[in-house]
Amino acid sequence: MDPIVAIAERLLGRADALADELTAAIRRAEPSYDADNLVPVEDLRTSVRNNVVYIFTRLAGGRQAPGLAPARATGRRRAEQGAPLPAILHSYRVAGTFLWSAVLDAASPADRAEALLPAAAELWSLIDELSGAVTDAYRDNVAERARSSEQTRNAMLDVLLRGDTGDGSRLWESAATLRLPRQGTFVVAAARPDRPGTEAVPRAEESLRTKGIQSAWRVEIDAHVGVVVLTPRFGVDKLVAHLARLSGGPVGLSEPYPGLDRTPAALRQARLAATGADGVARYGEVPVATLLASAPDEAATVVRSVLGPVLALPAVESDVLLGTLRAWFAADGATSTAAAELHVHRNTVRYRLRRLEELTGRSLARPAGVAELHLALEAARILRLG
Repeated sequence: MDPIVAIAERLLGRADALADELTAAIRRAEPSYDADNLVPVEDLRTSVRNNVVYIFTRLAGGRQAPGLAPARATGRRRAEQGAPLPAILHSYRVAGTFLWSAVLDAASPADRAEALLPAAAELWSLIDELSGAVTDAYRDNVAERARSSEQTRNAMLDVLLRGDTGDGSRLWESAATLRLPRQGTFVVAAARPDRPGTEAVPRAEESLRTKGIQSAWRVEIDAHVGVVVLTPRFGVDKLVAHLARLSGGPVGLSEPYPGLDRTPAALRQARLAATGADGVARYGEVPVATLLASAPDEAATVVRSVLGPVLALPAVESDVLLGTLRAWFAADGATSTAAAELHVHRNTVRYRLRRLEELTGRSLARPAGVAELHLALEAARILRLG
């Protein structure tokens, strides 16, 4: 008989005693296992015995080895118990050293020379196999619980944003889950992403947490939405500056409000502000844009009625005329300033504006014409029509 097979069979007969000794050794070597409230002794001993039986059955050439299911179950349990993964892997190194010593003690001098060198490699390979199965199951469990936790957070945040609070108890349950106070000063932020379903404000919740600010965020198809708790030291102005540094796109903020039950109305304000925003905008700061965003069908009618003939031109010509009008408005009607911004002669700007007046039937010399053209231009920007 192969000497290592004989040694493994003898040690299998001592599986219970070895499990007792190895359990004690692990508890001495690894402080995390020396606390019964983390991993109970009997739980640890059961896992140790399963591993001892697995290793020596394999070394004995047994075809009916228990398999890796017990190791995977151990990995899941340790994750649920909160045992640190480094401590678990350390316990396997302790086990490898202990079991190799047991093999040496059970071997005769002749056996040591003939068979133990290849047996050492096989034993440590089995230790790696078991620790790998534990690690994979541990990480799978952690990932699954993280997904479950994220789903719960999204559901609780949905209660706040949509106002589905039932008798009110769900509101407080949601606040507790999201770690938000029931009363305070809140603001809803809505940021428009470059691509659907992505974070428009990178690491928003984490970055605010580093400043001591509580918030809860989630990604929706058309917006990245968050409920933020303001403080006396971190008010709306600081939030605007913070979000402006993090996001390069439009972000809308609601008016501050005192109770979470008002979050649905605040969400609507934030979305409207974001629709009309160029950067970070507070609800009420851009009243014309907010008005147009709140009535998109009517805004589209204004665009067609006022700018229809311009939009009907070839795209290149239409873009030139509308870009010139935007520059003229941005320059408060100063033709020379607009020309410098566009890198053209001021007479070119005058020509383009006259052409636009002819097409629209509106005069930039009359207040009513200026108002209608500005309103239509803003509506086109918000609706992305030109």
